[in-house]
Amino acid sequence: LDRALEIDPNFLGEDAHEHDETVTSVAIVESGALDGETLNAWLGRLLRYQGQDIFRMKGILNIAGEDHRFVFQGVHMLFDGKPDRLWKPNEARKNELVFIGRNLDETALKEDFRACLVPTQN
Repeated sequence: LDRALEIDPNFLGEDAHEHDETVTSVAIVESGALDGETLNAWLGRLLRYQGQDIFRMKGILNIAGEDHRFVFQGVHMLFDGKPDRLWKPNEARKNELVFIGRNLDETALKEDFRACLVPTQN
């Protein structure tokens, strides 16, 4: 929180709660497993180039080869993620992410995220 306030001193101010038409959200729900290295590279680029416009992000991810869900959250360019509980035996291993921010390109976010999925074997 201190870092978020350092980046945006008005982050918790009353003015921050006014309705702003330029602020949108993008939700992504995709089944499949993610390539951890590709995902990490994409998130790094996303935060480096669009971090100032990403006010909040969070999600639950299915990383290939991992038995635990991976949970993450972020504010602007700050990112924190860690393994969570084990996937339950009958639980659908899907990825769920939400981005809230300004100038979010929903199509690009979804396409770039899908590029992190491990190709399925036919």
